[in-house]
Amino acid sequence: MNHTTYDVLIIGGGPAGLSTAYLCHKQGLSYLVLESGKAIFQGIANTYPEGKLVYASKPKDAPMPFMVDELRPPDKPVTVESYLQYVQHFVQHENLHVQTEVDFEDIKDERDGLTVVTSKGNYKGKKVVLSFGSNIPRELSVYGDAKMVAKNVDDPSKYIGIKTLIIGGGNTAADVIINILRAKREAGDTNPVYWAHKAETFDVNKETAQRLGEEILLGGNIRLLPGSTPRIGEVDDEGVDRLVIRINEFKQADGIDLYHALSFPMQNVIACIGSQGPVPIFDKLNIQSIACTSGVCKIAKEGERLVLLSSDF
Repeated sequence: MNHTTYDVLIIGGGPAGLSTAYLCHKQGLSYLVLESGKAIFQGIANTYPEGKLVYASKPKDAPMPFMVDELRPPDKPVTVESYLQYVQHFVQHENLHVQTEVDFEDIKDERDGLTVVTSKGNYKGKKVVLSFGSNIPRELSVYGDAKMVAKNVDDPSKYIGIKTLIIGGGNTAADVIINILRAKREAGDTNPVYWAHKAETFDVNKETAQRLGEEILLGGNIRLLPGSTPRIGEVDDEGVDRLVIRINEFKQADGIDLYHALSFPMQNVIACIGSQGPVPIFDKLNIQSIACTSGVCKIAKEGERLVLLSSDF
């Protein structure tokens, strides 16, 4: 256990968490950022595919400027890699205190403060800021366990030489496919990339569709699986974690239906099925949340603790 008692413990090293850390730093407060990823802004790194452009934005009705202007992306779009590199330099220059690869588990109220329970031990603080962000990847809903399925691609070359399954019908899935197809093409790999989506149609914007079309014209081997549903996470006879995805269903008059399915090693699967906010974590902590929309607030969930999901309340 870390025996230091911090003024502020910050859970999450994204924009909100890092901004909080910087403001604590400027005010002379002792603090520590606990981030589950390998680096700060890991949620952004996981969400945006390689080469994606980012730029400064905020809600249209937000009256305030950026709380920490030093973390504001430039007005002219830059690649996500360039922006993340800038943020890393900012953290090093300001000597901000960040602990990475620490998985948050629980918060305990104790007489002398709050104890944050993590995978790397316990940390004590007078105050705790929950800054999980809204880029928590959704898990596949299947029978069995599918936690080994990746949520994005950090290195497309890992998928060279294997048949790969991408799940999800939007721009993020398409961007991942583009990067993997490019890596395969440059390596002379003809193994296909399977693109599965539960709906019958895929929904990507014009620019992304154009880039995907260019990769296909250059020889990209892609196989579409519309109307497909991930069903089972299992371990085969050789101890390999596999995902079974149903691609066809044939109803029979005698009640014995026929299914056509494919089984992929989970290490070959990437699920780009969107993200969610921290509500599941709030539920685990038994936090009562109040959601405010258009000036109307209501209790979203009962609980022993209280958190406001709006800065205007």
